[in-house]
Amino acid sequence: MKNILVIGSTGQIGSELTMKLRREIPSGTVVAGYIPGAEPKGELAESGPSAVADVRDAAGLAAIVSQYRIDTIYNLAALLSAVAERKPLLAWDIQMNGLLNILEIAREKGCAVFTPSSIGSFGPETPRVGTPQDTIQRPRSMYGVTKVATELLSDYYFHKYGVDTRSVRFPGLISYTTLPGGGTTDYAVEVYYSAVKGEEFVCPIAPGTYMDMMYMPDALQAAVHLMQADPARLRHRNSFNIASMSFEPEQLFAKIREYIPELRVKYEVDPVRQAIAESWPDRMDDACAREEWDWEPAYDLDSMTRDMIRHLRDKLLV
Repeated sequence: MKNILVIGSTGQIGSELTMKLRREIPSGTVVAGYIPGAEPKGELAESGPSAVADVRDAAGLAAIVSQYRIDTIYNLAALLSAVAERKPLLAWDIQMNGLLNILEIAREKGCAVFTPSSIGSFGPETPRVGTPQDTIQRPRSMYGVTKVATELLSDYYFHKYGVDTRSVRFPGLISYTTLPGGGTTDYAVEVYYSAVKGEEFVCPIAPGTYMDMMYMPDALQAAVHLMQADPARLRHRNSFNIASMSFEPEQLFAKIREYIPELRVKYEVDPVRQAIAESWPDRMDDACAREEWDWEPAYDLDSMTRDMIRHLRDKLLV
């Protein structure tokens, strides 16, 4: 990787990934791709080039790739799970038609492509504990359907055309930098904000609902490390299970109360998010990622909680 286009650079993952790439690849060019209305601001805008990059505009994307001699595309354009259920046709257009545009450009111009998948690519028939790398994937959400199709289409372009496609199945991601945007696992971000601000947290997920989660620094490291991995070692490409921690709401709240004892919580379960959560794994088996490109997370629930609270107190000035 040298010249990189990050599509969705102002989103939850993209805003942090763009800055990480700029720090770690200073000799290259990292272009912050965005859609109108979601322009980069602050350090993200000032630290490197940016360009309008709508995945549905193939000609516009191709022009950016040519102008900046892009060799790697991080495609982070997506509607998150709960939003995709409300807007399924838009989700399909962005996540499937957009991906096809990117893969065609990559085929023509020789780019590598990272398009993340998700725990949402699994469904209720999938083994929930120790979810294998290769297993049944029959999701019942539009988000999940597009993620399975993303994996298959990316593999197709690798086997058919030799496009260097790679991806991981992200768990729920927890970050203090960017506010959550409608994902099923976002309660695990929102509760930290409520705790630090001293507000009561209303939890949309029922107690006892386990889901894989990951702290954002580990997710970013996975996205960079996989694209730098020796392709000769990769037996799987789209997509690798990666895991870090698994918990249910009460375990998370108990951990936060070790540092903020006054945290108050009540439950108002969102049936849409709850149904999605119940169709996802409790914990994925990430042995293939560990074996094929040396994946290893750095954070557990305790170290993440301490870091989240420290950063949010600085951010919120409380």
